[in-house]
Amino acid sequence: MILSDHYIADEPYYRPVGDEITLFEAAYAMRLPVMLKGPTGCGKTRFIEHMAWKLNKPIVTVACHEDMTASDLVGRFLLDANGTIWHDGPLCLAVRHGAICYLDEIVEARQDTTVVIHPLTDERRILPLEKKGELVRAHAGFHLVISYNPGYQSILKDLKESTKQRFCAIEFGYPEAEVEAEIVAHEAGIGPDAAALLVTIGERSRNLRGHGLAEGASTRMLIHAGQLLKHGIQLEAACRIALILPITDDTDLRGALCAAVAACV
Repeated sequence: MILSDHYIADEPYYRPVGDEITLFEAAYAMRLPVMLKGPTGCGKTRFIEHMAWKLNKPIVTVACHEDMTASDLVGRFLLDANGTIWHDGPLCLAVRHGAICYLDEIVEARQDTTVVIHPLTDERRILPLEKKGELVRAHAGFHLVISYNPGYQSILKDLKESTKQRFCAIEFGYPEAEVEAEIVAHEAGIGPDAAALLVTIGERSRNLRGHGLAEGASTRMLIHAGQLLKHGIQLEAACRIALILPITDDTDLRGALCAAVAACV
């Protein structure tokens, strides 16, 4: 099987926080392209991995970046011992063989690159390979999913309206404190009290968003801090290296966050 390595064998842990699973299953049944929309580290990637496992579908993940070209997605001609041969890119592989193609943080890609997905997001469901002179019609099982962080919006970094409006969107955010503590405890392998304390600290950092911080501590960062706690690192040190130092270089903000941690001890 071409994409045998792209199946997820073991169920990824995912704690639903709303009706996102039902909504995604409905969109998948109709093969409607889906945008997972929310801040970094809130569980978008874990969610799509869980859904790929649940639906028993292979998933091809592409980490988008500003140097990614259309050829990186669809494929290119390469030289080998037998001459020039065409190699499908990850998007083309998913289209041909009926996988979920997950374009992670698509806003990082150049707009002239992302337009190649447009013919796949309407009733045509085709992928033109201009360099090869081939028109690939999407396998019945193909499903296109992108993730998008609205916090990255700027004049230079945002999705075109013509791209956004081709997708259904499922909105993600950081869970309620009780649910987030449950997630942190499970993923970090720590007790509920320690997890709840980390969530409290995380919420305080998020309150500084727009007041010097672009984003507060994500659920992923709280899990990292919890893993350090489990390894025997003291709370203040764990929070400093997992939560505070990564999100700001501002001395005053670091001091305020350190004080918030100290107040919770």
